[in-house]
Amino acid sequence: MIKTLRDTQTVFMREMTLVLRDPFSLIFSLLQPLVFLILFGPLLSGALSSGAFSAEASLQWFVPGVLVMIALFGTSATGSNLLYEMQTGSYERMLVTPLSRPSLLLGRALKEMAPLMIQAALIALALLPFGFVIYPAQALTGLLLLGIFGSGWGALSYTLAIASRHREWLFWSVYTTLQFPLLILSGMMLPLEAGPAWMQVASRFNPLTYMVNAERALFAGRFDDPAVLHGVLAATLTCAVGLVIGVRAIRRSTV
Repeated sequence: MIKTLRDTQTVFMREMTLVLRDPFSLIFSLLQPLVFLILFGPLLSGALSSGAFSAEASLQWFVPGVLVMIALFGTSATGSNLLYEMQTGSYERMLVTPLSRPSLLLGRALKEMAPLMIQAALIALALLPFGFVIYPAQALTGLLLLGIFGSGWGALSYTLAIASRHREWLFWSVYTTLQFPLLILSGMMLPLEAGPAWMQVASRFNPLTYMVNAERALFAGRFDDPAVLHGVLAATLTCAVGLVIGVRAIRRSTV
């Protein structure tokens, strides 16, 4: 156990060093959420402000969904880095080191937490001048939830990369097939309450739905909203499932 923890720290530091050497990747990964905020946000604000939402309330409603979008986009494609390492032989060299197999995945999964939380915090802080309100304790809890969820989602992406080792097209096919249905069926972009019944039923099986609802409750300053508990369960379950499946996959990896 101690060796696994020590090895996990080693892998985590290695992965973070790669991130710090190329900080522009973090900046560019923010472009897509920013595009949604700049181009889609005003449309949503106009549509919702004609109803029960004010412009400020629509921003308070939309931004938490964008933060979950950062977690989704930021971690779904991380398996492509592992695919690249497999192609260059770097992954095989890691497998023959004395590092424990689980630490190879745990270290990578933990690495997903830090950049994700920093990116989400930057987006939230950048919107303060535009009327976005932050409740510090609740916001920190929301960022931690995103980190836990992102670790599990990233682990699932690594697992998919291992399964697609000799079929890179499979990784990108699954990635593109699932990405937007999961996004739309989470209520991230538009309220699902006005959608057809089948979409509302499908959204209940989407873990992103519970993350979005929890982030909206937390960024509205509500700790006592049942959506927060549901979000904690969704993040914890996603993290646990991702790590268990991922560790099992990496244990079976061959050189």
